Parts: sequence; structure tokens; C-alpha cells
Amino acid sequence: MLESLPQVSDRRLAVRITADALRHVRAGHPWVFDESVASVNHEGALGDLAVIFDNDRRFAAIGLYDPNGPIAIRILHVGKPATIDADFWTQVIAAARQIRQPLVDAESAGHPAFRLINGENDGLPGFVVDQYDTTLVVKLYSPVWFPHLALLTDVLMTTTGATSVVLRLGRNVAAGETYGLDDGDVIAGEIPDGPVLFTEGGLIFEADVRTGQKTGHFLDQRANRLRLGRLSRDRDVLDVFASTGGFSVHAAAGGARSVHSVDISAPTLAIAERNMAHNAAHAEVAACEHTTEVGDAFDVMIALARAGKIYDIVIVDPPSFAQKQSSVDVAVRAYTRLTHIGLRLVRPGGIFVQASCSSRVSADLFYATVLDAADAAGRDLRQLVRTGHDIDHPVTFPEGAYLKAGFFRAL
Repeated sequence: MLESLPQVSDRRLAVRITADALRHVRAGHPWVFDESVASVNHEGALGDLAVIFDNDRRFAAIGLYDPNGPIAIRILHVGKPATIDADFWTQVIAAARQIRQPLVDAESAGHPAFRLINGENDGLPGFVVDQYDTTLVVKLYSPVWFPHLALLTDVLMTTTGATSVVLRLGRNVAAGETYGLDDGDVIAGEIPDGPVLFTEGGLIFEADVRTGQKTGHFLDQRANRLRLGRLSRDRDVLDVFASTGGFSVHAAAGGARSVHSVDISAPTLAIAERNMAHNAAHAEVAACEHTTEVGDAFDVMIALARAGKIYDIVIVDPPSFAQKQSSVDVAVRAYTRLTHIGLRLVRPGGIFVQASCSSRVSADLFYATVLDAADAAGRDLRQLVRTGHDIDHPVTFPEGAYLKAGFFRAL
């Protein structure tokens, strides 16, 4: 399947960039924008290796070239000259794998899932790999990776011991069609029909790695789900934007009396119900009353409040509201409204959890928005903890930070 991919050129581009861009690259920023490219010694193709030189013709960095996109070079290495080959990829992947080892060690059932490569933050800009047991899901956010994909697939399988690799393509990566590749293709090994099963905190979940959202599961909220489970005993829980039921299942396993899962997608909630069923052997899960409701989160929450429903724990974990900078004000208004409505559903003394995955909404702005909205609603929020990225979602440059979640006592 990967035979149709373009080959990596033996020629290296010699590139000069602006002084300001060079300072950012040397400080660790992974992108060089097209307007920052001062000169290129010859015409380059997608995915060519571009060597950046300083004004004294000394090696500064090397990256992958994109002649068409707004990001002209995605940086792979800075400092001394380096050869980008199988050994280089192996070292990068092995280093990333070592960082995640505690997550593997903590999964006593032995079928862990985690983000193996977090793109720019692990030195591979626009290249993300999630591991579900022995299945790897490679998601490309830039077409510069197509010439390198065959070699990287081999290195990934060798380094991790995975038995299969699935390819997922970001919305802006249409070039896969040029090479006969589609989103969800199995590009190495085989996977059985149906979902891939994995464990998180000893609980069983399924991931639709070929057609599901993201790569099949929202792995970034693992630590927050485990935290919620520890807070849930004898509680009535409302899980809004429940998706495939990660928070819901952990709440049930933590001893919640009841869990009500709300999402706009009926197929997604069906997965949540199956994830709950996967764990029915746990006495706490079997004893928990689990209900689901399909609908717009805002509308459902308003209807629940009008019906006088009230819960010990309310979790609000929406999708990103700010895909671009101009949408930040819209996102802030959405978080404000969610706080207003959500707090109407929390018993006095209960726990309110609100999260944001909008990278363009800073942590300071997000928490200020939630607290201001609570004040306007006449509720006092006492902070229990603020959380960010788990170890498999490291952050090494400002734009790489996106996840924040607040756990509050609502008085």
C-alpha cells in the first residue's frame, strides 16, 4: 500500500531564514513560516529535507520542507549537523517511548493506550502516533510526512513491537488521495473487524481506530478521568459532552450511584454504553444506574435544570470552541454559558469539573472566565485542583499547550 508514496530526495535544500525566525528555531520553536524564508538554493518538493544555515554558512537546523503550505519548514533537529535516517527516527521514537513507560507500568491489565508521539512536542511536527495495545494509529497533520511514511512505519513497529498500523489524515491533509491512501487505511499488519480493546486504569474500553473521532479515543483526559473516579463514590454524576463515556465509566467504577451521559452523537453514546458493558464484571459498575441522552449539551442541560434535576458531580468537557484566533470571544461566551447552566445542576457542596481543549484560549483566560461566570451565577467555587497535560502529551512550545481542567467545590 505504501509503494505508491514518493521517495525521499537525496538532494538537500540549503535555506536561509530571517534573523528573527532563526532565533525562534534555536529557542526550540518547531515551525518556520513561509514569509520567514529568505532564500532556497533550488526548487524543493514536498517532504524534502531542508538544511537551515546561519549568515556564516554554519548549520543551524534541519527540517521537512513544504513548498505550498503556510509552514514552510517543520523542524526536526537543531544544533549540530545530523543525518535523518532510520537511526535518527529510532532514537526519537525510543526517547518518546521511554517518557511514557510509567503509563505502561501502571496498566496492570497489560493493554495500555497512550500517545506515543505528540507531534511537535516530541520532535516530529505534524506527526502524531497513538498506541492502543499493539495497534498504532498514525495521524498526519501535514503532507510533508508522506515521503517518509514507509520508513517510519517500519521503525515504529520495530521500536514498539506493534503488530499493526492504521493511518489517519488530518482535515488539511488531502494529499493522501494522490498516493492511493484513505483515512483509516491499515498500512501495516492486520486488525480484526470491530473495535480495538485496551485498558485504562484497569478498565476496558474500545476504540474505533479507523473511523472514530481523533484516533478512536480521547487519550488526553486519562489522568482527569482517573481523578474523577476517586471522587465518585456514592455520587450522582452528570457527564456532559460524554463522547465515548470515558468519564462516565470511571465514575461508575469509582462507586457512583448513577451516571447520566449526554452527547449530541447517538453512535458515540452507543460506544459509551458498550464501554460500560465491557466493565460489567466490576461490582461498582454493575450497581451503577447508567442512562444516556442524545441532544445538544446546552439544550439538554437547560431542560434538566428546568426539570429540577440536580447532581453531586457535573462534568463539562466540550470540544474546542476556538479553531482560530478570531473565535476566542465566541469560545469565552460558550464557556461562560456552560458554567452558568452547569452550576444550576450541581448540589451545594458538590463538585463541578470544567475543561477546555481550545489552545487559543489561555489557561488564565479560561479559569478567569469560569470563576467570573460562577460569581455572576451567585455560586462560590472553591478550587480543588487545576490540571493540564499528562506525561504522554508533553508541551515544548507555547502553541503546544491546549488542555486545562478545573475541579471545583461548588458552594
